Amino acid sequence: MRHRSLLVLTTVITTGALTLTACGSRDGGSKDNADGKKTVVVIGVDAPLTGSLSALGQGIKNSVDLAAKTANKNNEVPGIEFKVEALDDQAVPASGQANATKLVGNKDVVGVVGPLNSGVSQQMQGVFASANLAQVSPANTNPSLSQGDNWGKGEYKRPFKTYFRTAATDVVQGKFAAQYLFKDAGKKKVFVVDDKQTYGAGLAAIFSDEFKKLGGEVVGTDHVTVKETDFSSTADKVKSSGADSVYFGGQYPEGGLLADQIKKTGAKIPTMGGDGIQDPAFISASGEENEGDLSTSIGYPVEKLDTAKKFIEDYKAAGYKDPYAAYGGYSYDAGWAVIQAVKAVAAANNGKLPADSRAAVVEALGKVSFEGVTGKVAFDEYGDTTNKQLTVYKVEGGKWVDVKSDTFNQ
Repeated sequence: MRHRSLLVLTTVITTGALTLTACGSRDGGSKDNADGKKTVVVIGVDAPLTGSLSALGQGIKNSVDLAAKTANKNNEVPGIEFKVEALDDQAVPASGQANATKLVGNKDVVGVVGPLNSGVSQQMQGVFASANLAQVSPANTNPSLSQGDNWGKGEYKRPFKTYFRTAATDVVQGKFAAQYLFKDAGKKKVFVVDDKQTYGAGLAAIFSDEFKKLGGEVVGTDHVTVKETDFSSTADKVKSSGADSVYFGGQYPEGGLLADQIKKTGAKIPTMGGDGIQDPAFISASGEENEGDLSTSIGYPVEKLDTAKKFIEDYKAAGYKDPYAAYGGYSYDAGWAVIQAVKAVAAANNGKLPADSRAAVVEALGKVSFEGVTGKVAFDEYGDTTNKQLTVYKVEGGKWVDVKSDTFNQ
């Protein structure tokens, strides 16, 4: 997403309850203290925990919580107890920025997972960078976050060394979608709509460029506004354009309604989108049949990965109220990446966390490499995941069904 912002937890830990002085100093804190207490290390989480995208946010939060609990249960880092502080950004950039400032102010926070939305992340990156605080997003997909604003011109420059992500970028996702729609689905005339947000507009632009390069025609474009519900004027434009398909850059609340209203005009054509629409709520938002609608999503279906079996079992056993949703596996891996970085920092410092543990964690994150829920977890020189797996889903029988998975090479 994505694009977007992220997460949810059983317990929200307040800053005041997590002071290192209660457990020991930062220097030497990885060893159990004389009184048997462990050093508390906090992983921050930022995601939309309320609002229309809360289904995704809660899955993010819970999955990071599970990673922390697993690390504690297994004594993954001797002398350290991991806790999670989850904050709600409601998918609003200003809220995300305020949350970033709050997390930076909690000296026990050594890394943050989130957010869901790329637009929110843009307002958080600088705050984290100024404090050398690592940020790992399980869902952001806008390329500029890691490769700079001129990535489209072939000029790649990493804006913030503190930023990482376990999700593949829209460069990969947009091109993959265009190739499927043109080559596999056989569609040649597409109408492109976006929600004017960082994620949606960026994804739609990448898709459009690739679709045209393949020989397809973009027969029309339009924009919708987030949180609005009447898209009849856009639907009418689609109908009159003669398009054989629609591509929507945005999220499922608007995407589901748009697909519904397009079909109600009599245009029985598929709507395709990115991981932002790949949610059951996209289907339930429509009063018309969604059969044949398409989406792409980062990675392979978690339920079909051998590496994800234990995660799925443990998540179910933990009794979380909300499902892990689209980004659960990537959120767990993001949290586990922070944990592995902390482990490496402590191991390199005689079992202790150094005074500059935040900077050390950022350095260590760039070197982590492990088999995670979603496959191999590692980062390239831009902080992007090296895992470029993607999947196309189609609505069949009222459910999203995976129809093609592949590793995409740009």
